[in-house]
Amino acid sequence: MVMGSLPEEVDLAVIGGGVGGYVAAIRAAELGLSVTIVEKDKMGGHCLNYACIPSKTLIHIADLFHEAQNAQKMGINVTGIALDAKTMYGWRMGVSKKLEDGVNFLCKSNGIEVVKGAATFLSSSSVQLTNGTSLDFKKAIIATGSVPAKMKGFELGGNVIDYKQALMLDSIPVTMAILGAGYVSVEIGTMYAKMGTKVHIIARSDVLSRFDKDAVAEIKKRMEELGITVHAGAEAVSHTGNSVKLSNGEEVAADVIVVAIGLTPYTEGLSLETTKVKLDAKGFITVDTGMRTSDPNILAIGDVAGEPMLAHKAIRQGVVAAEVAAGRNSGFDNLVIPAVIFSDPEVAIAGTIEGEGISITKFPMTAIGRAISLGKTSGFVKIAYDSDNVVRGIEIVGEDANALISEAALAIEMGATVEDIADTIHPHPTFSEAVQEAAEAALGAPIHFFYGKKSIR
Repeated sequence: MVMGSLPEEVDLAVIGGGVGGYVAAIRAAELGLSVTIVEKDKMGGHCLNYACIPSKTLIHIADLFHEAQNAQKMGINVTGIALDAKTMYGWRMGVSKKLEDGVNFLCKSNGIEVVKGAATFLSSSSVQLTNGTSLDFKKAIIATGSVPAKMKGFELGGNVIDYKQALMLDSIPVTMAILGAGYVSVEIGTMYAKMGTKVHIIARSDVLSRFDKDAVAEIKKRMEELGITVHAGAEAVSHTGNSVKLSNGEEVAADVIVVAIGLTPYTEGLSLETTKVKLDAKGFITVDTGMRTSDPNILAIGDVAGEPMLAHKAIRQGVVAAEVAAGRNSGFDNLVIPAVIFSDPEVAIAGTIEGEGISITKFPMTAIGRAISLGKTSGFVKIAYDSDNVVRGIEIVGEDANALISEAALAIEMGATVEDIADTIHPHPTFSEAVQEAAEAALGAPIHFFYGKKSIR
């Protein structure tokens, strides 16, 4: 399907209509370029249709269901509550469809041609399309994203699914084994546990092994309360029917087996050998700060261009690549890429909270009025700062961490000091006060938590 008649040549061809690709296309169109997007599946790509948006939609539903069942302490007694999995599935699909339609509308409004199909490079200035035609371009942006990594012995089929398929179930499994222990496994495992599934997470080392131990301790405590079993230091070696055998000799029941061991960059079928584009040892396309590849006509953004594989990184890179393609002096020179885990409690981090010459202060959510009133006191805020009191990193663990972390990212980008944060009025009663309180503690002037007597800076 083509929105209009396909031109013989365009200023910019964008290969992939995911969050990075369509943002690049819109920005380029704003700058006056003629733009064609080639997308073989759905506009909005992986994030909008199969990952970010669906997972957060379902996590919200699971949270509502679980909180309704456990609100007696607040005087709310609910009887006969039930989860209609098919209606839930319909809502989840409807959210993605509404957003996909919105992306298509934006592309049409900006005069962007959308071609359904795949693209194969014929040269550094032309691609072959699956509809049999070719498209010449002055510049191209590769935004093909990533795909779930495969696991030997656990090929997809039957009750073995990837995490994208785990977000498209129209029934609630009784038991589930998740292979992998990253943030995706934690999010999906917590979500299904709240819906009533008995969840097993198979972790080669431990869940979230690369994250701050204080944050992980909060998450693991909650996972245990929800009945999630983490099989740390074990690997899945085989599966038969509805069970998975582990390397430690254990065998766990699993109506559904979810393979969630990470992502791999997707360059299949692009025929990059017909261009000057180079890949690194891990299969990522190598780019500079302007998102230029080693081919002067071709740029690359998002997951296919390297880690971290996060949608908001791809969005920013899409803007940069479009501006570079339009001849502007733009660069991906951001100091920090914030990250969020939609676990329970949520974890969000911007910058670094460790390193030589860095001091850290920690403020608990148990001292925040808003947290106490909602019964959401798990978590804390950590602020890392250097000898000049310049903020180098902030970690937030707790309710609404996803929304609070943007203050941290802005503070780091602007070179803010802990004094800047401490002296900024934060509204009361909100979770954001924990960020201000942590900054005040860093200055030796804490108000709502007693750290012991110490000199004031």
